[in-house]
Amino acid sequence: MTATVLASVGWIDDIGRSLREGFFMFWETLWPLVLGFGLSGAVQAFVSHQSMQQKLGHLDPRSVARASGYGMVSSSCSYAATAMAKSLFVKGADFVAATVFMFASTNLVIELGIVLIVLMGWQFAASEFIGGAIMIVLLALAGGLWLRGRVVVEARQRLEGDRGHDHQHGPPEDAALQREPWRIRLRSKGGWADAATYTMADLTMLRRELVIGYVVAGFLTTLVPVHFWNAVFLHGHGFWTSLENVVVGPFVAVISFVCSIGNVPLAAALWKGGISFGGVVAFIFADLITLPLLLIYRRYYGTRLTLRMLTIFWAVMSLAGLATEGIFRAAGLVPTTRPVQVAPTHFSWDYTTYLNIVFLVLFALLFWAYRNREHLGGGRGYALDPVCGMQVETAHAPATAMRGDQRYYFCSDRCAERFAADPGRHIELQPDSAGVDNGLADHGTLHPNQ
Repeated sequence: MTATVLASVGWIDDIGRSLREGFFMFWETLWPLVLGFGLSGAVQAFVSHQSMQQKLGHLDPRSVARASGYGMVSSSCSYAATAMAKSLFVKGADFVAATVFMFASTNLVIELGIVLIVLMGWQFAASEFIGGAIMIVLLALAGGLWLRGRVVVEARQRLEGDRGHDHQHGPPEDAALQREPWRIRLRSKGGWADAATYTMADLTMLRRELVIGYVVAGFLTTLVPVHFWNAVFLHGHGFWTSLENVVVGPFVAVISFVCSIGNVPLAAALWKGGISFGGVVAFIFADLITLPLLLIYRRYYGTRLTLRMLTIFWAVMSLAGLATEGIFRAAGLVPTTRPVQVAPTHFSWDYTTYLNIVFLVLFALLFWAYRNREHLGGGRGYALDPVCGMQVETAHAPATAMRGDQRYYFCSDRCAERFAADPGRHIELQPDSAGVDNGLADHGTLHPNQ
């Protein structure tokens, strides 16, 4: 009896230590999250994506560069990036160019770099951008060879066929909803209200991934013994260690179900556990091949193209991680020590705490602007996805649905399907009629330009 009680107390203590570790990881990265999402929201609000599909119609260096630039100023959510890439492809963009956009929007974004600097060090942030560029070049080359031909044509026909009979896909783009030039918006309260809305929408959309990422990382850091990591990741075999780690890293990402910025805490736990520098980079890159996203690719493009995508994505992610490690090792920039702990174990009045207080005040201002966006003149040509809360340009929404005489806009087919399964639940969760376009100025967040 006593042994059972002691074992129960031990498990409770382990769970408590794991949750505490996850919380302090979050505390260490709180101000970078607010800063990163705030900058990302501003970029999304002031940079127009209206001409993307026209400029990505062919695979050439200029299209790859444009796709990378568009991706860098988009939301970092993997699901939203996947939906946007599909939408670009359907509207005429080259498949590889659309895929480059998807890679850039999850690996070359501001908030990812800032969180990496704070939680893991500047070397990892630098490796993410350098390795991301390498990965995009490899993807363009490999995609030009193997993401072509009949399998891609069939995928486009599949999507166009779905679009033809699926009421959830949006109406043609409405010129009346085109946004003002960014220079004018930059001087308007409405533009900044839209930026705040993008910030809050992205945080709302990614809250699940962030929570799971920090909690799982806390458990991995605290409870998983070193000998387990030594069994998973090779050590002491030179090049073969690096090669095995960059191949296994993406596999961990596939089964972890955590994508976007939520996998950074997991990367920190893996780094503490012994994975190589390149393995960490490959793991972070692999947020686009988690199992839920693979199922989405299969629904969009069919099984054959999805398997080809998985093979090429895995290969370019691993090769980019390996190449990045080689570059950083040659330059002497690979960290030579690993953290004993990923995050502190208690509060202290240091620069992190002061910065968190400052950015919590900034967050409060952003939240106020988000809640008062209508009074500030924001929301024109936008709607909020009633399922995930993401801000969507109505003229470019990947999916829509009609309920009665009201139209709802979604960031992806995934959200549209969840809405269709239980519309009443999601409508009830949106008291301000977010996501609705019924043509009335007093309905929620959508105010078409006059």
